[in-house]
Amino acid sequence: MSTPVIDADGHILEQEEQLARYLDWPYREPGRGWTFYPRDGWNRRLGGRLGQWADSAESWLRALDEGGVDTTVLFPTSGLFIGFVKDPDWAIALCRAYNTFLYEEVLKVSPRLQAVALLPVQAPHEAVAELRRAVKELGFVGGMLAADGPHLLGQVQFVPIYEEAQRLDTMLAVHASGSHLGGGGVDLYPKFIQAHTVSHPFGQMRQLTSIVFEGIPERFPHLRLAFLEAGVGWVPYWMGRMDEEYDKRGDVDAPGLKKSPSEYVKSGNLYFSCEADEPLLPEALRLVGEDVVVYASDYPHWDNEFPGSIRVLKERKDITDEQAGKILADNARRLYWSSSGGR
Repeated sequence: MSTPVIDADGHILEQEEQLARYLDWPYREPGRGWTFYPRDGWNRRLGGRLGQWADSAESWLRALDEGGVDTTVLFPTSGLFIGFVKDPDWAIALCRAYNTFLYEEVLKVSPRLQAVALLPVQAPHEAVAELRRAVKELGFVGGMLAADGPHLLGQVQFVPIYEEAQRLDTMLAVHASGSHLGGGGVDLYPKFIQAHTVSHPFGQMRQLTSIVFEGIPERFPHLRLAFLEAGVGWVPYWMGRMDEEYDKRGDVDAPGLKKSPSEYVKSGNLYFSCEADEPLLPEALRLVGEDVVVYASDYPHWDNEFPGSIRVLKERKDITDEQAGKILADNARRLYWSSSGGR
């Protein structure tokens, strides 16, 4: 089976010295004396024994060649923690610096390297401006909203971001950090294996619930949203869970909805990444839709299985070659380049 591959969720290991070159005054100064992002203290890479390293265009291009991948869409690594930054002005400056760094030092090198913009959820109106700059001036293919932090993405202050994304015909991704810094009781776990097990799906469930019940898909029917790095097996269960609640009290607590939650999830505009070997993938394709599930390498993070995950998907006997082709390329092309014809 020869199938082109678009990686819908790769990661750059951005370093603080790289971002420091693009920080605006007063943050761009020697001896600043602070770390850029909040730290959760977990030893994710087990002293470097897990994962790979990719902090440059060159390292990523080598990985693409090794895996036989056409294109990757890059997300941050430390930037996944942006939702925990307390100071809105610092979050704004950090997002701008990250996006400029990525454009100048990575995206300019090769069209095979694409990216979404890091957006400051602490300042939605500034996030609108940064999304516009990244898409119109820098050529980014979307924006990232942090799943983790003291915010719910369905709330009214985020509506301008959705308005702008729909106007620009660009996508927005909801991405978790795998952290225990807060939200859903994840901070209670004493071991990283426990916190990481629940953090990604809990973060996605929390934000999907907020987005759907607050009527974001109803208000913005052409907006493309992606929920990444939690697999897709949880989605059919959560659709049923939301539908059950909606049947009982939707007329009171979610009056803006004109359809059941599961109908919005299955609308074709909500996308989900999958794990190559997750056992519930065939059921998810049937119940959620085979046109909205995308492949994500998660390279070079400590728990990625790239490039072996591509082979696993291609060789699965419980999905068709056509379905595998959609997951590995077609769906990501529609998610990121819907109106432009894609790559």
